[in-house]
Amino acid sequence: MTAITRVRGDITGQLVDAVVNAANSSLLGGGGVDGAIHRAGGPEILAECRALRAARYGRGLPTGQAVATTAGRLPARWVIHTVGPVYSPDEDRSALLASCYRESLRVAAGLGAATVAFPAVSTGVYGWPLPDAARIAVDAVRAAAADGPFTELRFVLFDETADRAFAAAGV
Repeated sequence: MTAITRVRGDITGQLVDAVVNAANSSLLGGGGVDGAIHRAGGPEILAECRALRAARYGRGLPTGQAVATTAGRLPARWVIHTVGPVYSPDEDRSALLASCYRESLRVAAGLGAATVAFPAVSTGVYGWPLPDAARIAVDAVRAAAADGPFTELRFVLFDETADRAFAAAGV
């Protein structure tokens, strides 16, 4: 049975097989979680992201998809980059947000990862309201965990507000 947990902390310090990065479509780093992972992981991550852009994702990684690279200097083995949707009050993009988690777990399973750490995808500059994002994330991870080879799927939450939202969503 897969344990689904939550912790408050820094995702770059998690001792897991794979860390999920809330990336932008360019795969070339940015702010928030993306910038923190690139800074802590070092140039190896950026080099692999550039190679992915040159080989397969010339226009960037599509929203809701996921791809893996080395974790560089992070304690994890891999970084799984996923591009979350920008929140829109006028258009339901929740299927794209759920896809970020499902696709990340599909990639993780293909790598043989047993432990995966997730940030709260799309809740930073992409503006997704935390209670809704937490519900979507937890539901998607629970559903995918039932079919996967995972021992622990961990939500790593940066602050008390995110921690409360994920607790309310059942983690």
